[in-house]
Amino acid sequence: MPNFIPYNHKQDAMVVINFEDQIQPGTFEHALHFLIEQKLDLFIFHPKYKNDVTGRRAYDPAVLLKIIMFAYSKGITSSREIEWCCQTNIIFKALSCDTVPHFTTIAVFVSDYPAAIELLFEQILLVCDEQGLLGHELFAIDGCKMSSNAAKEWSGTFKELEENRNKIKRHIRHHMEEH
Repeated sequence: MPNFIPYNHKQDAMVVINFEDQIQPGTFEHALHFLIEQKLDLFIFHPKYKNDVTGRRAYDPAVLLKIIMFAYSKGITSSREIEWCCQTNIIFKALSCDTVPHFTTIAVFVSDYPAAIELLFEQILLVCDEQGLLGHELFAIDGCKMSSNAAKEWSGTFKELEENRNKIKRHIRHHMEEH
């Protein structure tokens, strides 16, 4: 009779995880993290917070934006499901630095800033679309530059670019309304 190493899917394990290592370059979540941390001005969210002297610490809008926008990119619009993802999904944990905002915190943030979130999400999606991170056919090998023949269907006019932008805006509006 074979002698196998026993295994049990129900066991708990302590695993050391570096969250920064989970956000891989060349992915949507990496672009989202970079843009929110380095490029976008999030000052528009700060006036609401009046807890500098007294009051409980608040979640940083950067963290909330990252998990909300990443969830939207995956078609997740439920605040409860976003909270659950922050508890169980390693990418959500990495984007939130292992914080788990309550679903009411997420819902209030979205309802307080729908126009600002929509505008930021549009900017992020446009940048990611330019980088080829939104599900189009992509050919890349470790950042190597290779010559190619650009087909007519992959290049576009300004009218076609505007149509793409409008399509992205409709998707954003749909997710915002559904949430």
